[in-house]
Amino acid sequence: MRPGAPTGPTTIHRVAFGRGKRSADAPAPPERSGGHLPRVVRQLAFAHEIDRRLRVGELSDLATVARRAGLTRARITQILGLLLLAPDIQQDILALPPFTRGRDPLPERALRPLVAEPDWTAQRRLWAGLRPSEDTPWPTSAPRP
Repeated sequence: MRPGAPTGPTTIHRVAFGRGKRSADAPAPPERSGGHLPRVVRQLAFAHEIDRRLRVGELSDLATVARRAGLTRARITQILGLLLLAPDIQQDILALPPFTRGRDPLPERALRPLVAEPDWTAQRRLWAGLRPSEDTPWPTSAPRP
């Protein structure tokens, strides 16, 4: 354990990303009348929370994060990869509107080529191809397959 690191038990609240049970210590999600936040928004927020807790020493490593979140280390790595996106792209993602039905308008998988690109300028070019034009907003309901 690192000097100055908290010694008591810490909990990490798992954000429900997929099918499965909510952990017993996780609070119930607030009621939303305007739809659901896209999953990628929740994942990016979760990535920032993990990063913050790792930096302050609340969590020691990714294996601990994965164990407490009930995810694999590989999935935690994918989620943390969202932090490699250019700051303006992260802001755009966090500003995505809630959607009311259908599939998420922007799956995390669609962002993986951007995450793999180390150059922010190139990321922005790829991002421009993913997002709707300035005069067309993100869809708030996607057609059912």
